[in-house]
Amino acid sequence: MRVLHAAAECFPWVKTGGLADVLAALPQAQARAGLDVRLVLPGLPGILGALRSRERIADLGAVMGAARVTLWLGSLADHGPRAYVIEAPLYYDREGNPYAGPDGREWPDNLQRFALLGWVAAHLAVGEIDPQWCPDILHAHDWHAALACTYVATHPVRRVRTVFTIHNLAYQGLFDAADFPLLGLPARHLATAGLEFHGQMSMMKAGLVYADHITTVSPRYAREIATPEFGCGLEGLIQARQAVVSGILNGVDEQLWDPANDPLLPARYSAGDLRGKAQCKASLQQALGLSIEPRAPLLGIVSRLTAQKGLDLVLEALPAWLQAGVQLAVLGSGNPELEAAFTEAARNHPDQVHVRLGYDEALAHALIAGSDALLVPSRFEPCGLTQLYGLRYGTIPVVRRVGGLADTVIDASGQDPARPATGFCFEQASPQALGAAVDRAISCYRSPKAWRALMQAAMASSFSWDASAHDYRDLYTRLRDA
Repeated sequence: MRVLHAAAECFPWVKTGGLADVLAALPQAQARAGLDVRLVLPGLPGILGALRSRERIADLGAVMGAARVTLWLGSLADHGPRAYVIEAPLYYDREGNPYAGPDGREWPDNLQRFALLGWVAAHLAVGEIDPQWCPDILHAHDWHAALACTYVATHPVRRVRTVFTIHNLAYQGLFDAADFPLLGLPARHLATAGLEFHGQMSMMKAGLVYADHITTVSPRYAREIATPEFGCGLEGLIQARQAVVSGILNGVDEQLWDPANDPLLPARYSAGDLRGKAQCKASLQQALGLSIEPRAPLLGIVSRLTAQKGLDLVLEALPAWLQAGVQLAVLGSGNPELEAAFTEAARNHPDQVHVRLGYDEALAHALIAGSDALLVPSRFEPCGLTQLYGLRYGTIPVVRRVGGLADTVIDASGQDPARPATGFCFEQASPQALGAAVDRAISCYRSPKAWRALMQAAMASSFSWDASAHDYRDLYTRLRDA
């Protein structure tokens, strides 16, 4: 079984969120499961610069308005799938992240930049660029690669089946419909039954309409996106395609995220020997300038600072927590108003609140290991990886019961003795509901024996990528053999 993954990010070379972690871990797990896996990625500086033992596959000339496009094949890691990398200096040789410049503004030519990714992925998949390796499955990830499904569907000879994974339906890749001719597609595809979406073009629809199968990154999210609350205006289309929509839960890279062997931690620990976790907490408090108080509950946040993540709820609940002696450590960036509000809280309460704007992989590991509990109060959450890291590190998640958070965290309500609790869940997206969940967590934390049992149950949770890889293999097999 040959599988080609198309995506815009891959950790550690380019990362803005969980998508990069998935593309780093899932293909490797699939290779362990016996699949022949390759990636196709845009030639962003971090990716192109890391490509080793590369060979030129094709000079594609001018494609999607790029004057010069070259396709390379090489290795990004010693032990991982090989990757096709699209060198197109006009579109990819830029500072900033894959979608926006250093000033945070999206690139005005993102339509062409990601159409090029989809076009190359599709033509690779149908055997027109590298006939030495033709996949059985083309697996496109999020709107950035979704056009690959459309280009395959319009190709006169289809030799590949397509899977489209929604990592976050809220980010749809909307563009001016007047730019549709840039895609080189027949005019009939700019219609309500195609890419048109309320007078614009939706790249997300390119995957939803044309893929042979659609997956989300958790089972519950697959059900939620068929409802008006979570469907972002696409619920009707998703309902119409419900027979080919399924959810496969994301996993954890158990080598990268392992408190017993994590080189980024000041002390190692395990479920059987938790002494190192206290050292991690003291070290984090010292590094962040918080009061070094072992019994002060330390809440951690590693997240994009957006309303989707429910972080405005945290700000509303924060004064009461501070009065109760709680500490808060935040790592992330996003909405300027939220950044400013968290920064102000840290300025006013330096002994209890620390905020680091941006992303720092080493600090993310230290924060997740050193915190007592991890806040993930999302209004919606396709899967979420932070809570999985928290579970693995014995850092108890406090989550809203939505999407993958509901699929992975078992509330400490005591209602089901057969399922040991691993965290605290709440229903409503309100500061009162979040506050009540944190109050329950703090109450449990004040009882060391109960908290230790909760930590050990959390660390016993298993969310291996190997299980996800086997589920995808079964899906691919059904598609190939259909």
